[in-house]
Amino acid sequence: MAEPVAETDLKQTPLHDLHVELGARMVPFAGYAMPVQYKAGIMAEHQQTRTRAGLFDVSHMGQAILVGPDHETTARALEAMTPSNFVELGLGRQRYTVLLNSEGGIIDDLMVTRSVSEEDDGRLMLVVNASRKDVDYAHFRQNLPENVRLEVVEDRALIAVQGPEAVAAVAAHAPKAADLAFMSASSMEFDGIDCHIARAGYTGEDGVEMSVPAGAAEAIARALLADERVEPIGLGARDSLRLEAGLCLYGHDIDETTSPVEGAITFCMQKRRREEGGFPGADRIQRELADGPGRVRVGLRLDGKAPAREGAEIALPDGPVIGTVTSGGFAPTVGAPIAMGYVPAEHAAAGTALELVVRGRRLPATVADMPFVPNRYYRKPKA
Repeated sequence: MAEPVAETDLKQTPLHDLHVELGARMVPFAGYAMPVQYKAGIMAEHQQTRTRAGLFDVSHMGQAILVGPDHETTARALEAMTPSNFVELGLGRQRYTVLLNSEGGIIDDLMVTRSVSEEDDGRLMLVVNASRKDVDYAHFRQNLPENVRLEVVEDRALIAVQGPEAVAAVAAHAPKAADLAFMSASSMEFDGIDCHIARAGYTGEDGVEMSVPAGAAEAIARALLADERVEPIGLGARDSLRLEAGLCLYGHDIDETTSPVEGAITFCMQKRRREEGGFPGADRIQRELADGPGRVRVGLRLDGKAPAREGAEIALPDGPVIGTVTSGGFAPTVGAPIAMGYVPAEHAAAGTALELVVRGRRLPATVADMPFVPNRYYRKPKA
């Protein structure tokens, strides 16, 4: 969670009044007043998303656009700051990546989308973490070439709808959403309102993220919540869902000291970039790819019911401390406590017995494969 902020200093998203109307418990998060849960509670909201559909307000996240003279110029400018292949990113495709510092540490993780329209050639849309907006934007402005600029988007909201019935609920208002493949995006109308919708999310479930005009956000949210398949979901269930999906939370599971290899997110690095390098910290990252990192993020399953929270020590059975938990809690779908953390690579194999130190007690734990709950991202059937 973000640092405490005086309530009067908190920003509000365009859906703030709707959250209050729906009985949300509001908390400070990344400088915003955000709903942590609604009346049903975190457990019910978690299960709602796993079984039907949940609506998340993620308008606190940063939306921006890189604008250059043509796609290759803009893509190569972004490649100079990230380890991903954007030159070959197709029209209407989205990619997860990380901004890197000179040591190969992660400044932020973000989503990058190329418009489906050739008329938008040279434009790449970005969604960055709320807590890192100012850092990211300053980094871009400092490192972009003169012919590529950053345009911060201030007049749009971001709504995520996640779960097995999410796309059907959205498609009732925006029929083109049903045609999207996973990690693809397109502009379309939602009840006559121009929106940009991507088939992606942060829960491990099928779903979409919708960039919508700020002034229309409440009408769109109300239209979706009028559907009996959709319920509002707060930050509490968002966190338990992403933990079950084995997904990182910036500032907890990854930060400026961790590399993509240590963080076990090398899927963001396509073959050409792994081989060519040419990104910040390439020497370290390519060395870790070849020889293995000294430490690595792993999943952990605990015996019993007591959860291990962030900061809990990870130890060898009856032995020394070897690592630290970065995220942890009770997993409703698993029905047991789970965690993620960093351990030396020689202790990272699935099935390795460890202990987590919780309130002075050593609790048995086992290294587990991630995700803890199988991902259900949509894959289009092959013709």
